[in-house]
Amino acid sequence: MDGYLVITIVVILAALLVSGGLFFMFRPKGKALPPVDTPLVGGGAEEESGGTATATLAPPVEELVKPPEIEVPPPSAGRMVRLRARLARSQSTLGKGLLDLLSRDRLDDDVWDEIEETLITADVGVAPTRAMVDELRTKVKVLGTRSPAEVRGLLREQLLAQINPGLDRTLHTSAPGERPAVLLVVGVNGTGKTTTTGKLARALIGDGKTVVLGAADTFRAAAADQLQTWGDRVGAAVVRGPEGGDPASVAFDAVARGMADKVDVVIVDTAGRLHTKTGLMDELGKVKRVIEKKAQVDEVLLVLDATTGQNGMRQAQVFAEVVNITGIALTKLDGTAKGGIVISVQRELGVPVKLAGLGEGPDDLAPFDPEVFVDALLGEA
Repeated sequence: MDGYLVITIVVILAALLVSGGLFFMFRPKGKALPPVDTPLVGGGAEEESGGTATATLAPPVEELVKPPEIEVPPPSAGRMVRLRARLARSQSTLGKGLLDLLSRDRLDDDVWDEIEETLITADVGVAPTRAMVDELRTKVKVLGTRSPAEVRGLLREQLLAQINPGLDRTLHTSAPGERPAVLLVVGVNGTGKTTTTGKLARALIGDGKTVVLGAADTFRAAAADQLQTWGDRVGAAVVRGPEGGDPASVAFDAVARGMADKVDVVIVDTAGRLHTKTGLMDELGKVKRVIEKKAQVDEVLLVLDATTGQNGMRQAQVFAEVVNITGIALTKLDGTAKGGIVISVQRELGVPVKLAGLGEGPDDLAPFDPEVFVDALLGEA
């Protein structure tokens, strides 16, 4: 009996040894663990607790955080020439109407009344219109028979004289010394003021300038967000404050940032103020005074909507009483046949139109060129 037990134990041990050897020979082969310094994604908790983790390689850092692409805007030179066709389409009624009237064989008082009405309807203004009509009547009498080319030449000469190509339309974007030039942008709600500020920043950067934007319209969060978007697209820093904060403080901080960063230009966008609100207009004056504690304001641009006509003139006059306007940015000029506002606003304020908004694209703001504008009014020669 004892011999039988011993034999049984030996058989069992032999079986265990054989099965163990087979297990090690034919066991499933596991995947090799990654090197220690390979970053893993997932499985951290399982590793710490001794469980099985599925390890995957982490994506490269540059794929996780992609910096925004900075756009390179085109230079501002020649923009109005490129946009001339768009301007001509909107202004053809004015130019064609005047040319047709002046080309009639007989120019009696009724025709001259029509010419005068056409000019006034185009927002040229009463006084400039009468001056133009008087000059045209005199020259037509001297000429007698008129060819289409002569009529066009007469009208071109008079329109240019009223727009005054001799006015200095230089945008003051260079300051003496090491400080940046400071531009203050003002205007009524709805004129495209914040958009014009962003487009101006693009144009200046396209010309090789460095820019800081000041979002001093603190009463409307969307205005600061909109300006931030414009700045991000072209790599311009934007200084903004809390919603409802002090606009003058934001303007001051923007100029200080521009000086610290040694940029070329600081553009401050102010709140779109209703010109009838005396308190808000006083605040605009305060913004300018606070900026001047840090640096001189080199340019005050009034943004006007060309489609508002004579109402825009009243707005311009009120703003001129609060701040010393140095130039006008006329927006939506391609959306109206009333291009005569260029003449009337310059005559009333004594400051030139320096910028023209000729569309809704980011690069549709152009330095105003009187000759290109008049040629667009009259069409091709």
